[in-house]
Amino acid sequence: MAEVIASIWGHIAELVKRMKIVLVVFITSTFVMLVLPGNSDLLGVTNNYQPFVSVFLRYVREMVLPPGVKLMALDISDPITLYVMAALVFSIAITLPFFAYELYKFIDPALKIHEKRMITPFASSVFVLFVVGAIFGFFFLFPSFIQSLFPFFSAVGAEMMFSIMDFYNMLFFTVMVSGLLFTIPAFFVLLVKFKIIKTRMFSKSRKYIYAGMVVAAMLISPGATPQGDLYLFVALMALFEISMLVARSVEKKMPKDTTTISNPIFATPQCRFCKAPLDDNSTFCRSCHRAVN
Repeated sequence: MAEVIASIWGHIAELVKRMKIVLVVFITSTFVMLVLPGNSDLLGVTNNYQPFVSVFLRYVREMVLPPGVKLMALDISDPITLYVMAALVFSIAITLPFFAYELYKFIDPALKIHEKRMITPFASSVFVLFVVGAIFGFFFLFPSFIQSLFPFFSAVGAEMMFSIMDFYNMLFFTVMVSGLLFTIPAFFVLLVKFKIIKTRMFSKSRKYIYAGMVVAAMLISPGATPQGDLYLFVALMALFEISMLVARSVEKKMPKDTTTISNPIFATPQCRFCKAPLDDNSTFCRSCHRAVN
């Protein structure tokens, strides 16, 4: 019992040690993002110094909003809150690969060889798909959502002004959800790999799945414009077809179960002692000479 407790505490101590490394990376990257310059004035010796976070926020504003639209700080702490929140978002993105690496090194001794071979392609595909989804949400979904609101301002005669916190909170939320949606194919292929689901279950119901995607696009897509719904529907359809294509190739490479089950009605009778085959209506086994009836 003492050995078990000592082993558990040893694993906990190792996990804490690795998470300390992740925490150091997070704190360091947060500090760097808070002061990282967005121009050549690294030391801020002139009035041209602009932090990278500030440059990024201004880029988003200029990319999405027309010149006449204004962002308002409804609370005196909103600017500093937004600045710190944006720096934290970047630091989290920087820290995630370190977190994944330290977690992998922690569980690596308990993994089998074939499991280790699966982790690298799975983690790589999840990372790439999340980045692609985040880019899609940043350049397509979020601008479509914001632009869909402009006609309503004109319809009611309201000034085009947004809360600065609502605007950027919506941006971070849209990018995060879009990135997570794009990781679905990796988990779909993983379920097929473990034989939990099969592709033919979905290929036979493709038209119903497409109909569900249309409804999901209208519910999930930010904004009520057909343009945003179309963007998300096309993305979901492409993800589904790519998932099916990759999953089919995985199924073809998987070993097929060739085990056959014999029909007990037409099976050859066997001796219950030595399992040797018996003739019809035989009383004694020819192999062990025992009575079988």
